Amino acid sequence: MSKTKRSMRIASTTKASLPHTTRSHSWPMFKQQLVLLAAFAALASGPASAFTGMIARPVFRNMPPRSLQASTTSEELIPREVLFGNPEYAAPAISPDGKYLAFLKPDDGVLNVFVRRIGEDVDRVVTKDRVRGIRGVSWAEDSKTLLYNQDKGGDENFHLYAVDAMAAGSEAVDLTPFEGAKAQNKITNKRFPNEVLVAINNRDPTQFDMYRVDLPKALAGDALGALTLDTENPGGVVGWGTEDESFEVREALVINPADSSSTVKIRDSKEGEWRELITFPYGEEGQMIDFCADGESALLLSTIGRETTALLKVDLKTAETKEVIAAQDNCNVGGVFLDDDTKEVKGVSFNYARLEREFFDDDLKADFEKLAELGPSNAEVSIASKSRDEKTWAVSFRRDDGPTEYAIYDQTSKSLSPLFVSSPSQLSYKFAPMSDVRIVARDGLELVAYLTRSDSSKPTPLILLVHGGPWARDYWGFTPTAQWFANRGYACLQVNFRGSTGYGKSFLHKGDKQWGIGTMQHDLTDAVAWAINEGIADGDNVCIYGGSYGGYATLAGMTFTPELYKCGVDIVGPSNIKTLLDSIPPYWGPLRNDMLRKIGDVDADEDFNKAISPLYHVDKIRAPLLIGQGANDPRVKQAEADQIAFKMSEKGIPVEYVLYPDEGHGWARPDNRIDFNGRTELFLKKHLGGRAESFEPPEGATATFPLEERQDIAAKV
Repeated sequence: MSKTKRSMRIASTTKASLPHTTRSHSWPMFKQQLVLLAAFAALASGPASAFTGMIARPVFRNMPPRSLQASTTSEELIPREVLFGNPEYAAPAISPDGKYLAFLKPDDGVLNVFVRRIGEDVDRVVTKDRVRGIRGVSWAEDSKTLLYNQDKGGDENFHLYAVDAMAAGSEAVDLTPFEGAKAQNKITNKRFPNEVLVAINNRDPTQFDMYRVDLPKALAGDALGALTLDTENPGGVVGWGTEDESFEVREALVINPADSSSTVKIRDSKEGEWRELITFPYGEEGQMIDFCADGESALLLSTIGRETTALLKVDLKTAETKEVIAAQDNCNVGGVFLDDDTKEVKGVSFNYARLEREFFDDDLKADFEKLAELGPSNAEVSIASKSRDEKTWAVSFRRDDGPTEYAIYDQTSKSLSPLFVSSPSQLSYKFAPMSDVRIVARDGLELVAYLTRSDSSKPTPLILLVHGGPWARDYWGFTPTAQWFANRGYACLQVNFRGSTGYGKSFLHKGDKQWGIGTMQHDLTDAVAWAINEGIADGDNVCIYGGSYGGYATLAGMTFTPELYKCGVDIVGPSNIKTLLDSIPPYWGPLRNDMLRKIGDVDADEDFNKAISPLYHVDKIRAPLLIGQGANDPRVKQAEADQIAFKMSEKGIPVEYVLYPDEGHGWARPDNRIDFNGRTELFLKKHLGGRAESFEPPEGATATFPLEERQDIAAKV
């Protein structure tokens, strides 16, 4: 492969965002819509997990030394504010021209966007959010405009905002100013630096049309006038992609509700007719990565004819495979390193238990080897951002036992310069190691799991931390929630149960119709048994804890295997699957039948719904439960928490219920995150016997207590 220096794009096939240069596709967005209950994790865990893929420890070799020795031992309590407060720095993004760095940083206690000239240390704030904070930022291709998304109170009706980073005092402009609408599928293009494409569901809340934004016009004050309808959704399209040279919308992913198949459609021009490229029947996984430069081929990921997703080069007319570029037997292709000009694949990543890469370009391989040489040992290096000419990179190093460290890599000189540490206060504390382990389920299926603990000398109380989704997965790396548990004296176990993503189609679909009383929950039960048998867990003191689908798994564990758990913590978890699916956001409509196929047809089979819904099994609960909920959650409505909390209370079963009126599917505001975790810590100490920091509700927390309010009303009546 040619070693000519060209712009490189990294296409993600996972839920984590990856570096942005020119982006002609937003295929990961399509897959995110299928991750029903996974958004919780990033919001609830705190700064490190909220910015997935940028986790590191500041121990660089051949760099100016700094004092890094932790000043505490594992016996000392790490304050909750250190673990769950805002990061000091996060999400670095290099401008396409390589001159400026944008990043997130608190301003008056709220995460905002800052910029600095690369090589300097003078930071300038460019946004003025005072409520929820901004959680990500990218550059437009003009190298002066910054783009970010923001919703209201956690309702997930995100709007796309732009701000002129070069004009002091510039106000952010809402590029998608439609009340109640949601914007997604943002695409930029280096050949059209003054334009942005974005999908909006303002015409029909169930369908997203593609709009073209004139950035200079919008920044001049005419946001509505800057919007032009580019491509109207003909029905069933859940995401769009473009061709680079023309920046025309020439790809669409269509979901067929009748059979839950997904079809990639393409066209030759904006005026051309759509035609089918490939259909993935239900049970198969796949997506398009990009058109190839020859105009006759495309890059696809597909499981058709194989167990895991392979990266393929296919014929644009027939979809016949021309080349199998990369594949592994035990896990899917993860990220794809793509030359932005030639569309040649320079490398791919895989992640069974730990991140690994396969390179097809000598220069890229040499750069990663150099980063491994200069960076810390036992770290997973990631590219956070690159300049268009690839000479300047922002990189991070993912470790299991420390905060994120960002650095600038000069690709020409092969040198690494410190940038900043995400949470400097964490450098003063000692964190526990995370081990990747293998657990064999009762039917012989191998499960990848992650174990975090400070004390390996004896069995300790165990917290089973269940990921959301459920069509998502856990990864190795620094996890504030796991570190919090370990520091308080608990072992923390995270399991990629069947139905998790990344391990091929059979592993994924082994979770079909297995919620609650099936093998998905059995995997969690088997993981607890493994921890007990291995001498890791004290079998009399086990807690199940999770958010979103993990919250549902908590309720299922408390009802269907009540003998196993001493207590449970459910955060934004559904208690009745039928009412959950009846109240999904309208833009999930095309995906509802897919959910029924995965979960089970609770519409047609009332008995099945009752069998898997914890609400109908409250009488079986033996142990205390703590519930946390956001009032504005669009995925799992407040009613899901209300109905089970009220029913438990009526029956005299111990339950605590905390509701946050300004939150959605998880805790975005640090005061609320710290507040709920403080309450959780006291709850765990009471029932498991671990350690706890003293607790006073943060001044800005908005916790309310529906059970107490209900009792007060009843008393007055």
